[in-house]
Amino acid sequence: MTRTSSSNTTRWRTRSRCAAKAPLWTAKRSSPCTGCIFKGSQGKEVSSGGAPNTARLFPATTRTQMTTQPSDQLERPHGAENITWNLDDLYSSVEEADRDLEKAAQQATEFASTYRGRVAELDAGALTQAIGRFEALQDLLGRVDAFAYLRWSADTGKPEHGAFLQKVREASSRLIQSLLFFELEWMLLPEEHANTLLTAPDVSRYRHYLEVQLLFRQHVLTEPEEKILAEKSVNGIGAWTRYFDQMLAALKFNFRGQPLSEQEVLSKLQESDRSVRRDAALALSKGLGTRLPDLTFVFNTVLAEKASDDRLRRYPHWLSARNLSNQVSDETVEALVKAVSGRFDLSARYYRLKGKLLQIEPLEDFDRYAPVKTGTEETGWFFTWEEAREVVLSAYQSFHPVFGETARRFFDSEWIDAAIRDGKRGGAFSHGVVPSAHPFILMNYTGKLRDVQTLAHEMGHGIHQYLSRKQGALQASTPLTMAETASVFGEMLTFRSLIERAQKPAVRLSMLMSKIDDTMATVFRQIAMNGFEDSIHKARRAEGELSSDRFGELWIQNQEAMFQGSVKLNTHYATWWSYIPHFVHTPGYVYAYAFGELLVLSLYQVYTEQGDAFVEKYVRLLEAGGSDWPERLLAETGVDVKD
Repeated sequence: MTRTSSSNTTRWRTRSRCAAKAPLWTAKRSSPCTGCIFKGSQGKEVSSGGAPNTARLFPATTRTQMTTQPSDQLERPHGAENITWNLDDLYSSVEEADRDLEKAAQQATEFASTYRGRVAELDAGALTQAIGRFEALQDLLGRVDAFAYLRWSADTGKPEHGAFLQKVREASSRLIQSLLFFELEWMLLPEEHANTLLTAPDVSRYRHYLEVQLLFRQHVLTEPEEKILAEKSVNGIGAWTRYFDQMLAALKFNFRGQPLSEQEVLSKLQESDRSVRRDAALALSKGLGTRLPDLTFVFNTVLAEKASDDRLRRYPHWLSARNLSNQVSDETVEALVKAVSGRFDLSARYYRLKGKLLQIEPLEDFDRYAPVKTGTEETGWFFTWEEAREVVLSAYQSFHPVFGETARRFFDSEWIDAAIRDGKRGGAFSHGVVPSAHPFILMNYTGKLRDVQTLAHEMGHGIHQYLSRKQGALQASTPLTMAETASVFGEMLTFRSLIERAQKPAVRLSMLMSKIDDTMATVFRQIAMNGFEDSIHKARRAEGELSSDRFGELWIQNQEAMFQGSVKLNTHYATWWSYIPHFVHTPGYVYAYAFGELLVLSLYQVYTEQGDAFVEKYVRLLEAGGSDWPERLLAETGVDVKD
């Protein structure tokens, strides 16, 4: 991936956090609607919290003096305990959402009555009008689905939340079945006729959406077959992914006699006290062990369903469907994986260096995210919620006023849920909801430096989702390969702001090591996780149902390939594959993090060279959402993704 001359410009397109996405029949395998589950689920041990696997969803300040506290004081109040979102912008009650669900059902019936069997007869103007109605219906249905999912995510323990979510999912499945004909009829048009329509000026607004559908024409089934698959997905794979989420949200980990949530125990892997890290790792492993048979069964079920789906749709490789949705070739992804895995020696060198700085040789698995301290300096920064807010707002405001203003709306308008509480799902995500509404951010704030970076990351997603709303429900979002662009770029901006505030060399060293930890996790670890995912999909198809030990064996094998002896992996670590949601929600997701990180490094390099000249190009990139092919949009910024 290289930078190009600014004169080499064209335009681009993207995936489905919300739109410009794969067809309706692929919705059950679509990527998380937000495109983010933050890095721990990217691969760092942060949390299993994932984004929903829903049908058709969108996608000069003052400086604060950071407070430092020893690690044993990090549980003190931070001010995020009461930071919760207000979903009234979507619906003020379940009854109101129910009415829109009924409205969507009526609109779907009318749409099918008008257009079923007639798509081939539509001229460009009539086709555009039909797509407009189809898009409005997607927006309405997506709003209800988002409300149900966000309400459930905030408290998975309430039966009424789960019941309403399931009701919406089942209703959505029925509506999707009634609408399948529309995209199927378009995909089955003779190629010459389809190309004629694509060149018509009237179709220009939706051209890329239509182009993306044609990518899948070799993999669609008949409408009755597609209806059967859509029907079974809600109470099949959809039910298993929900069970996975609820199981982990309810799980408690016994840390030194205290029952902690997954998020809380994972955060202790970042403590400076090695005994705390060790005990946290053991607590995590023991807790996962209590549900390992169930988690193993869920994984086997997901793997078997994916194999069945690939076989029915004639995909040559378990990753082919994901690559097509990401708008990249199998060969391009293979080249990425080979390029990164071919330099695992860099990862090993880094962890050996970190071991020397920590005076722990070799590092053990629970040492990887330990903060690096030099001399007597305490670098375990503690941030109140207000301090974190100021840091993130300052970073985005300094880049562009639109970014700062948009970020401020999230804080001021109650679009963020940051409090940790029983029943709330772990991790972090930004849910794009639908273009007619606005995004919402969920995270679990504990006051650590990484939480500030998490907030910056999710805010990047939120800004991207907010700016791309103008593209509408069918083209607002990006493929996975582009989904992390704004989030990781936002992290870079925030990191720069933070390190500029750090005056002492020891603090700067600690921050740089933490940032490199992030990069190692986002690039090298993700490719190692892709290797694990590749192994389990192939093994499930060749060997049948896999045991927990077999999963653990393949996990350790792929992790050791990355560390090359620089990190000792203990036996307890063999179960840590079991809480990562991407493997369940979105098979094939993880390589996109490596792609996205490398892409952002290229974009950030252009920014450092061009300064303000780059900023407006970047704003246009985010506003474009999924309205063109990725390489075209990126070319306008000076980046060539094919090189």
